[in-house]
Amino acid sequence: MIGLDFQVLLYLFGGVAAVATLAVVGLIIVRLSSSPPDLSRHETEKFFCDPSKPGSKLPFPSIHDKPTLDLSVIVPSYNEEERLPGMLKETTEFLEDRQKKQPNFTYEVIVVDDGSKDKTTQAGLEYSKKLGVEKVRVLTFHHNRGKGGAIRLGLFSARGKQLLFADADAATKFADLEKLEKIFKEINKESHGMAIVCGSRAHLQEEAVANRSLFRTFLMHGFHFLVWFLCVRGIRDTQCGFKLLSREAAIRVFSNLHVERWAFDVEMLYIAQCLRVPIGEVAVNWTEIDGSKMVPVFSWLQMGRDILLIRLRYMLGGWRINYKSKAQ
Repeated sequence: MIGLDFQVLLYLFGGVAAVATLAVVGLIIVRLSSSPPDLSRHETEKFFCDPSKPGSKLPFPSIHDKPTLDLSVIVPSYNEEERLPGMLKETTEFLEDRQKKQPNFTYEVIVVDDGSKDKTTQAGLEYSKKLGVEKVRVLTFHHNRGKGGAIRLGLFSARGKQLLFADADAATKFADLEKLEKIFKEINKESHGMAIVCGSRAHLQEEAVANRSLFRTFLMHGFHFLVWFLCVRGIRDTQCGFKLLSREAAIRVFSNLHVERWAFDVEMLYIAQCLRVPIGEVAVNWTEIDGSKMVPVFSWLQMGRDILLIRLRYMLGGWRINYKSKAQ
């Protein structure tokens, strides 16, 4: 009997040791596979063209240059040839109307073609031709990076004092920019130029849950719990693609950003909270548009994995926040 108990203990000890060994090996792999933020850009990504001057090659400015416009709108786009024109129409009509009412108001829209396989760049260039490259520019990537990577280089090529990134599907009503600007002014008063305001769909959650399967609802709540437990607290909707940033906040946060795909918003807000950037959140009008690149179940599982890795890599020191970071 004693021999049997001892044997069971040996098996238990061996199992615990095996699990512990695997955990240590896994943590070592996570630590060693952690790389610094990729702030590089291909040579062709340093320039934009003026469609009215075939063959033109004009250099993008740097976010470190003195801002010369009031607002820059960054539109990350991947295979958006069909949806992008509608979004640009709504956006530019709103901004042109504001400019008529406020002659001193200045803006630009930067369409970032994230390595598309369709005619996304051409769709953006149509608006460059229509309004001029002072108002609409297209940054075409050499290869696909992901939404976070597209937004980063778009921001780093911008001239605005304030920077908004907005999805190419026009799911958020662009006029809701005014709601974000109102909150932005309130939280930016004593923040030394550091502020972020997130559009939010949290108020639509009950309606969304009513139209989802039990499994998808479970995954959604699981994702929100992971975000809250591991990375970001105080923000109900981290994933809405309609966010307004001050220029300084964009430099500090996106210079530290590692994740370039779906979970980039979570790391972005995690970094912002570590840097004590004031963050606001405001409800926006949002409509689900056909053609989403997200696959509900697969994308949520992928983002859940990425969120866990974000937390692990910061805890293990594989990723570190540079509190004096600068964009390249």
